[in-house]
Amino acid sequence: MEHLACFLLFVTSFTTVSIGQDQFIYNGFSGSNLILDGTAMVTPNGILELTNGASTYETSYALYPTPWQFLKVPLQSFSVNFVLFMAPSIRCSDSMAFVIFPSKGLKNDQRESNLAVNFLSCQDKMFLENNENDISISINSSFSRPLETHPAGFYDDKNGIFNDLPLVGGKAVQIWVDYDGEATQMNVTIAPLKLTKPLRPTLSAILNISTILDEGGVSYIGFSSGANNVGALNYVLGWSFGMNSPAPTIDIIKLPKLPRFGPKVRSKTLKIVLPIVITTVILLVGAAVTALVWRRKRYAELYEDWEVEFGPYLFSYKYLFDATEGFNNEKILGVGGFGKVYKGVLPDSKLEVAIKRVSHESKQGIKEFIAEIVSIGRIRHRNLVQLLGYCRRKDELLLVYDYMPNGSLDKYLHYKEGKYTLDWAKRFQIIRGVASELFYLHEKWEKVVIHRDIKASNVLLDAEMNGHLGDFGLARLNEHGNDPQTTHVAGTFGYIAPEMARTGKASPLTDVYAFGIFVLEVTCGRRPINNYAHDSPTILVDWIVEHWQNGSLTSTLDVRLQGDHNADEVNLVLKLGLLCANPICSRRPGMRQVMQYLDNEMPLPELMPTNLSYSMLGYLQNDGFDQYKSVPSTVCSNNLTSSLTSGR
Repeated sequence: MEHLACFLLFVTSFTTVSIGQDQFIYNGFSGSNLILDGTAMVTPNGILELTNGASTYETSYALYPTPWQFLKVPLQSFSVNFVLFMAPSIRCSDSMAFVIFPSKGLKNDQRESNLAVNFLSCQDKMFLENNENDISISINSSFSRPLETHPAGFYDDKNGIFNDLPLVGGKAVQIWVDYDGEATQMNVTIAPLKLTKPLRPTLSAILNISTILDEGGVSYIGFSSGANNVGALNYVLGWSFGMNSPAPTIDIIKLPKLPRFGPKVRSKTLKIVLPIVITTVILLVGAAVTALVWRRKRYAELYEDWEVEFGPYLFSYKYLFDATEGFNNEKILGVGGFGKVYKGVLPDSKLEVAIKRVSHESKQGIKEFIAEIVSIGRIRHRNLVQLLGYCRRKDELLLVYDYMPNGSLDKYLHYKEGKYTLDWAKRFQIIRGVASELFYLHEKWEKVVIHRDIKASNVLLDAEMNGHLGDFGLARLNEHGNDPQTTHVAGTFGYIAPEMARTGKASPLTDVYAFGIFVLEVTCGRRPINNYAHDSPTILVDWIVEHWQNGSLTSTLDVRLQGDHNADEVNLVLKLGLLCANPICSRRPGMRQVMQYLDNEMPLPELMPTNLSYSMLGYLQNDGFDQYKSVPSTVCSNNLTSSLTSGR
C-alpha cells in the first residue's frame, strides 16, 4: 500500500470507551473507531475479527486510534487485558500478537520496528521447532529469535503446578500483559476465560521498550494477525488498557457471542468417508506420537522450577548434541576423571565452544553448585575462560565454555616434544594474566571468588597464547568482608596450602599459595612434586630454596630458556613465587600487592633464605601435623564429580 489513506478504515459509529485520561475498555467493539488494516474488521455483533479464514499470507492490524506517550522519566508502566479466541482450523492458524508500533511504524514499509507479544498455535520450524502452542516476546518482528518463549498455560495458585492451555482449543482465553517501566520487566499471563488472573505470570522478560520507540516516545498499540492457511480465524472479544495503572476488568458477561463453527449438514459421502479418515488419522497420530516420545526421550533433559532464574545460561541437550555432531569421538579434546571434553560449534552463532560432560549420580548440592557456576558465569575478564551455560540430562551435567584452541599450559611446560615451545616473554605474560584474574576475583568483583584449584593444567591458551584461568568446578563464592566457611579440603596435591590441608578452610590466601607454586612451575618447567623422575627434585619449592641459599637462584630456570630470557624478570618471579608459597599464610602478599610487584610499582621485600624453611612436609610435621601424608584422596583429585556428590 502506497499511502496511509489506502489502508486505514474507520468505523464511523463512535462509542466512548475511555475511563479517565489514561485508561480505556472495550466490552465488545460495536461503535469503536479502531484503525483497521488488511482483512481486520468489526463484525455486526461487535467482535474484532483479525483474519477472515479466506486470505493467505496476509497480515492484518487493528490499532487504538490515539497514540500513547510511553517514553517519559521514568519509563511509563502499562497494563493490557484482552480476551482472545483462535478458531480451530484444519491445520494451522499461524500467529496472533499484541503489538506496540512507534508512530512511524504505521507506514507499511516500517512495521518491522515494533514490540510484539506473540501467540503461536501451530508447529512451524521457521519459528519454534517442536512447539505447537507457545507465547513469546520479540522485538522488530524477530520471531525466529524471540527474547523469551514459554508454552501457553498457567500456574495454579494453590499448588504451583503448570497447566497447559491450548490456544486453539475451541474456547476463548483471557490474557494480561503487564509492563513495569522502573524495573523494565514485562510479564505475560494467560488463563481460561472465567479464571481470575493467576499470581505467577506465564512468561517474564527484562525488556527496555525505549529501544523501539521514536524520540518522542509516542506509539500505537493494538493487534496483528497473519494467516498462512485458509480457514484461520483470530478474534478479539474484549480489550482494556491502563497507563501507570491496572487495566480495567473486562466484564465477560457483556462480551459478544462467538459464531458457530463446523459443518452444518453431513452428506452421505461424508458419513462413509469420515470413519475411514478418522481411523487413518488415529493411526498416523499414534505413529507420530510414538516417534515424538522416542525423540524426546533421547534428548530429554532435567529442568526444575528453581532453574527459571538461570534461563539465559540453559542450553537444550539437542542443541549441544547437534553442536558436537552427536558427541562424536573425533570431537574429543580431552579426557579426565570428571569425564570428557568435546569441541563444538553452536548451530546459530557458529561460535566454537568446549563442552564438558560431567557425571553426577547424586542430587545433593546440585542446586547450590549450579547457582555458583551460573554466578561465576557472569564474571567478565580477559583472562577468564568464560562459562557460557549448562544443561542437565539424566545423570550428567554439561558445561559450555569458550573454546581455547591452544589447549592447556601444562603441555607446553612438561612435554618435551619440540613442537611444544613457549618462550620466556609468553610465560611472563601468562603469569601476569593469571595474577590479574585472581586480583579481580578476590577484590574487584561483586563477591569474593576463591578458585581453590590453580595449576598449569587449568590455565588454557587462546589463539595468541594468552593465558585464561578456567575450571571453576571447585570454586567458592563469599561476600566481601565475610570469613569463608568452607571445610571440605579440595584442590590438587602440591598446590594445597598447609593451613588448608590442616583445617580444610579455603581463603584468598590459599589461592595465593597455589599461585606461588604455579609461578615456580611455569618458570622452572617442573612439576611441584615429582616422585617418578630421577633427574628432577621431589619437592620443587625445596629445590629452589636450596639454589637460592647457594646463590644460584636463576639456574632453576627451565633449561629450554637458558640464554633466552630476561634475567631481572626471572629473578623477580622466582622470589615472588617463594613469597606467595610461604607456608605461614600471614606472610603471603595479597593479589593486589602481587600485581604491584609484577608491574614494578613496589619493590619485593627483602627475604633471607637462610632463615626460611619452605618444605611443606617439614613445616607441617614441625607443627605437629604428622598425618599430612594420609590426607584423603579428594585433596589430590581433579575430579569435578567429587565436588558434585560431596555437597561441598
